[in-house]
Amino acid sequence: MSESALPAALAEIRDEFLELDEPERLQLLLEFSNELPVFPQRYADRPELSERVAECQFPVFIVLEVDDDQRVAMHASAPAEAPTTRGFASILAQGLTGLSVEDALAVPDDYPQTLGLTRIVSPLRISGMTGMLLRAKRQIRARIGE
Repeated sequence: MSESALPAALAEIRDEFLELDEPERLQLLLEFSNELPVFPQRYADRPELSERVAECQFPVFIVLEVDDDQRVAMHASAPAEAPTTRGFASILAQGLTGLSVEDALAVPDDYPQTLGLTRIVSPLRISGMTGMLLRAKRQIRARIGE
């Protein structure tokens, strides 16, 4: 996949991280954790409609929607006591929401490794974000019948 194929929102987030020194990158991740959009009540009340991300140490649940215009919306729930995990969920929710199905599915699977966090966040946490992304893409494919 070419560099230009990365959707603008995710490229902007990646570039924001890479412009910072490592300690500031961790701070930015924590800022993202505070920006995780509220999990819709329609899913909070019906947990069977969301998917637990088993790769995450903390209970993270995601739901992907595809509207009639083939636009994606990602919703995620992650506990406040897991700010790193919440930050990763927030990055994906903000970066994937609004994309076309095609653009969302084209996001490189290794996107989490491109944020410049691999030396300051445990490999298990990076694996959790990768798991979120892969499950999100699988849900999108299921919604469109692929």
